Amino acid sequence: MRVVSSQGVFVDQGKKESVALLGLGLMGRPMALNVARAGHALVVWNRTRARAEDLAAAAPGVRVAATPQEAVAQADVALTIVSDPPALESVLWGANGALVGLRRGALLIDSSTVSPALARRAAAACRVRGASFLDAPVTGGAWGAEQGELVFMVGGDPAVAERARPLLGAMGKRVFHLGPHGAGQTIKLAINLLLALEVGALAEALALVRAAGIAGEKLIEVMQSSMARAAVLDIKAPLILKDEYAPSFPLRLMHKDLGLALDLANQLGVPLPATAAARETYNAVHVAANEDVDYAAVARFWKREKGKEEPPNFS
Repeated sequence: MRVVSSQGVFVDQGKKESVALLGLGLMGRPMALNVARAGHALVVWNRTRARAEDLAAAAPGVRVAATPQEAVAQADVALTIVSDPPALESVLWGANGALVGLRRGALLIDSSTVSPALARRAAAACRVRGASFLDAPVTGGAWGAEQGELVFMVGGDPAVAERARPLLGAMGKRVFHLGPHGAGQTIKLAINLLLALEVGALAEALALVRAAGIAGEKLIEVMQSSMARAAVLDIKAPLILKDEYAPSFPLRLMHKDLGLALDLANQLGVPLPATAAARETYNAVHVAANEDVDYAAVARFWKREKGKEEPPNFS
């Protein structure tokens, strides 16, 4: 088992828990590979079975399950990472769902981005079965998943969070325990709100500069030496300048997360005017997109048309 020293370094101690990983998309596949490389016995499931079989071929010893129930029944710890709340509900509560197979004493970790309320509902369902639950969404994108440098935002019992640290350490560089069930999801929605606003603001500033006849690279050059610099812009600015948006964090998921943040804000009575405006911009690009693109493609809202910067006609 890997534990965290006082210096935050993960070290191996003892037997590793067996793991089931459900969901092998942009994030789940590299996370599964890192779990296998860390020496955990691993069984995987994916809605499209071919993806699971492809991963098993790339990581000898990994087993493929036919259903979430079958996968979870073989594991000490189950980890889910799927696209949205309906997908998670299907994996947990659907026919042959994971909750049916979850063993007493097992741990279910959800690294999807869903609502805090859904996280608490999953925690209650695990409790009935004598199992533990953590909401542990991640940030870091596909690159962070591939490099094992994700950041986990954890909600749940502190002792259970400590149990999970060795496994999460195989996939990430930092693990933050943030409070009770739902706290991880709340912080994740706030983080994605910030990322969406930062990238949208960069795209808007670039539109202004380009409309004035100045190369966008000039803005980036100054930005990198100013208080306007942000780590996310280091990654997303080159995509916007090249107008190339291979998805690391798909725009469709950011659009979904902004909606979840606004739903939570409505429940809490907190106005989010900047987020509401940003979601309208992301929505326009999302509706017009005919391919899966990174959320930096929000810059297409200001795509140059007829010799000037203006929003494209999405009607």
